[in-house]
Amino acid sequence: MHPKARIHADPALELDRTDCLPDALVLLILNKLEDVRSLGRCSAVSKRLNALVPLVHDVYVKIDRVVAVDGDADDALNLASPKPRHIFSHFLKLMLFTIAKPFHGMRSPGGATGRPLFPRLATHSPVQVLRSFSHVRNLRVELPSGDVGTEEGVLLKWRAKYGSTLQSCVILGGTLVDRKPAAGAAGQEPSAEDGGSMPESFYTNGGLKLRVVWTISSLIAASTRHYLLRSIINDHPTLRTLVLEDADGQGILSMGTEQLKEFRENQLCASACSNRTQVPACSMKLKYAPYLELPGGLALQGATLVVIKPSAADGIGGCLVSRKETEAFVSGAFDGPFGFAAKALMKRRTYLLEMNGF
Repeated sequence: MHPKARIHADPALELDRTDCLPDALVLLILNKLEDVRSLGRCSAVSKRLNALVPLVHDVYVKIDRVVAVDGDADDALNLASPKPRHIFSHFLKLMLFTIAKPFHGMRSPGGATGRPLFPRLATHSPVQVLRSFSHVRNLRVELPSGDVGTEEGVLLKWRAKYGSTLQSCVILGGTLVDRKPAAGAAGQEPSAEDGGSMPESFYTNGGLKLRVVWTISSLIAASTRHYLLRSIINDHPTLRTLVLEDADGQGILSMGTEQLKEFRENQLCASACSNRTQVPACSMKLKYAPYLELPGGLALQGATLVVIKPSAADGIGGCLVSRKETEAFVSGAFDGPFGFAAKALMKRRTYLLEMNGF
């Protein structure tokens, strides 16, 4: 009598096909993933992924909330509450929080000591998490909200390019209103009937003062973000692009390869009054249209564009930006109807202003 045949698992079914993928291909997949939380979860799947995750080139960090510098988790700002109007009370105390939870289980590649690759901290900042990524080239950080409080219905957007100091900044503002789109019209530039001049009421009803407040507040927000990035830049010499934006889409700070190189070669000049980079003396070009129709059934009342660049006489370390580079920067600063608005306003009459460093 023959013994009963034993039932064995099919060896082919036990083989993990992902083990057949070369490391280069796995890294390509992880780079497409980008999100730091998802990467943290992937690192817990296997020892191989645990070793590969710190080698990714493209990383996206989303900040859930902000806490005071000297506070803890219980001091976190309640982002559901009305946005504070004063930028100093909201942004100068920025501390980035709760992004490293998925990484708690990661272990150091040696594995012998069992020491976590990402230490468990009372508060977790991108600086701490990103130190475990050794090959980051493209980094994008998203804050939970914009920094400049505005009245309801007011549109305010800015984009700044930095090296060791401000290189260029463009600000777009106005009151966003709905309009009934004309048949077949995708967007109309402002009428030339006003000759491109500002109405007298612009000076008397506080319109100019309001735009000065927008400008200063946006520059403070940009310089504060720039100051907070210094540790990340110093810790990651492989960085090629760095973008710090907010979920509201209000402001974007960007640094490319040339800007990052210039940042490392020149000493950062901090403001004496707060934790931000000093804003250099600047020349500003202000352009205005009382009413500007946009594509998509929208319009801007009191549409304003402010183009800012450091004054040629300013002595703070940083490279001067040519007129052609500035125009290209403004043209590509905003997307969709707001990009249309910026291009339309660039054709308007220019009003020159000067601002001292602060």
